Amino acid sequence: MAVYIYACQVNYCCLKKPLIPKFKDLRASISSTFKPFLTNLEHFPLIMDVPKVIKENSFKLLDKFVDLTFEFVDQPLLPSQSNFAPVEEIGEAVRVTIIQGKIPNDFPEGVYVRNGANPLFGGLKSTKSIFGKSSHIWVEGEGMLHALYLTKEKGKGNKWNVLYKNKYVQTDTFNMEKHRIKPSFLPNMEGDALAVFMASLLNLLRFGVFHKYLSNTNVFEHSKKYYSIAENHMPQEINIQTLETLGNWTVNGAWSQSFTAHPKKVPCTGELVIMGTYPLKPYFELGVISADGKQMVHKVDLKFNRCILCHEIGVTKRYNVILDFPLTMDLSRLIIGEQLIKYDEDGYARIGIMPRYGDTNSIKWFEVEPCYVFHLINCFEDNDEVVVRACRARRWIMPGPLSLDTLNKTSFNKENVESSKDLFSFFGVCEWRLNMRTGKVEMKNLTTTDHQFIMEFPMINEHFIGLKNKFGYLQLIGSEAFSKSANNLSGGFAKFGGLAKLYFEEKQVEISKDDKEDQEDLIKVEYHIFPKYTFCSGATFVPKLDGVDEDDGWIVSFTHDENTNQSQVYIVDAKKFESDPVAIILLPNRVPYGFHGAFMPFNL
Repeated sequence: MAVYIYACQVNYCCLKKPLIPKFKDLRASISSTFKPFLTNLEHFPLIMDVPKVIKENSFKLLDKFVDLTFEFVDQPLLPSQSNFAPVEEIGEAVRVTIIQGKIPNDFPEGVYVRNGANPLFGGLKSTKSIFGKSSHIWVEGEGMLHALYLTKEKGKGNKWNVLYKNKYVQTDTFNMEKHRIKPSFLPNMEGDALAVFMASLLNLLRFGVFHKYLSNTNVFEHSKKYYSIAENHMPQEINIQTLETLGNWTVNGAWSQSFTAHPKKVPCTGELVIMGTYPLKPYFELGVISADGKQMVHKVDLKFNRCILCHEIGVTKRYNVILDFPLTMDLSRLIIGEQLIKYDEDGYARIGIMPRYGDTNSIKWFEVEPCYVFHLINCFEDNDEVVVRACRARRWIMPGPLSLDTLNKTSFNKENVESSKDLFSFFGVCEWRLNMRTGKVEMKNLTTTDHQFIMEFPMINEHFIGLKNKFGYLQLIGSEAFSKSANNLSGGFAKFGGLAKLYFEEKQVEISKDDKEDQEDLIKVEYHIFPKYTFCSGATFVPKLDGVDEDDGWIVSFTHDENTNQSQVYIVDAKKFESDPVAIILLPNRVPYGFHGAFMPFNL
């Protein structure tokens, strides 16, 4: 589930037990005491500037120490988790020969590519040591791109040539560990306090960073260049034809820190709006990259007084939309034994509307009911109002990092099933209308609360980003699959058993008993449900090249049939959404469940 996936991809470990006693005055003094040290660690170089011989001998001693004190152990997978297991690179692209149905003649030529976690060396690891145990969490793993190339054969009419290829994203830390031909980075996202602390320290001393750069979350295009991204590091440029990693994208040295997994392209100008959040000041920085991708035309510290876990930023024609919700990350909490990531039940929540090149003083803030949003659907201007549509959780409900070891111990009983129904009521699609003239806020839920589905990982026709749009599409987690799964997170949350199409300008006709009070606000929703035990990831909207309507196009998604262990790509007509797929492309290789996908047309 999105509300969990991205909270886990941070550079710092989460200690469960206090390292020192809790003194009343510790919180007040900790920032000034530890900030210089932490700042130095944050910007620690990958290669320290020390004489080569000393450096090599030091590294050898540290490696020997790790080999003697830490034992890597594979984290097992349940049968229901089998498609989370990693796969190998297949090398050269493989021709796809089996297609059920027919790829439409007017489908654009291009590549459908999806990112996801694919751990090196056989899977996620735990470690045992004299310091205790530490573990990877279930979403960790190096980024692997899975690409389906669709082109028409020249001189053969509408005959399609379809190729499949996968390849790791080769970040700096990927290359370090791959060169060693064995697990080397110690897992540090969950475990015994001392083990997690020592794992982080040893990673820093040996490699210059606390945690690996995973680059496993999303892919995007800007100025005809293509990038892989996870928001704990800068993007990596990718050769879209070969999937080779070309290097880090620093915008010619102007940006070398965290970079949102969901940058937004500005309508009309083509500029790219990005953000970076950090556990140290500046907590939140915003940037605007030129349409040609060559320079940072605007960069500003928004002067936040806390580090928020923020996965999204929005744009309209004139504004940047900033989410400031009460899920925070605070390094000082680690020192006193509290959780690094915490949802403040009594904290404030607000949405900021900022002129494109504004600063902290130009932001107009709107207080909203505390909640959490990982994914925006779209934002746009409507007369005096800025409209923000999002997948909203009424509060942050995830308890903290969970490894596969922990998940394997989780099972459902009658009480769990009932609580899962309650859990579904926490999620919905909502709309905020923020009046720039009066300061008034109106919020309404757009979708049902009948506990049937959780809707997440939204997508729209990208030609309408920042503009008023009629349709949205989301991936579905079904309550039945959730309640029957062997464990709630890897069996339910990450398995999307269908798709939804939202009609923002049409009302729901049939109203359930639970929804009668809000029936005027509920919108029409259509569903495309996959066969039993088939689940999707990385769905995206592919517009027709000569399309007239906003929904002229297709939803494309990687799917996996767990009965047959067959991975596929579904192509669903967005105008005939509830009909059978127009094509199901059977892939020559298993594709594990992943995160976000995109379609890159070759006619850019």
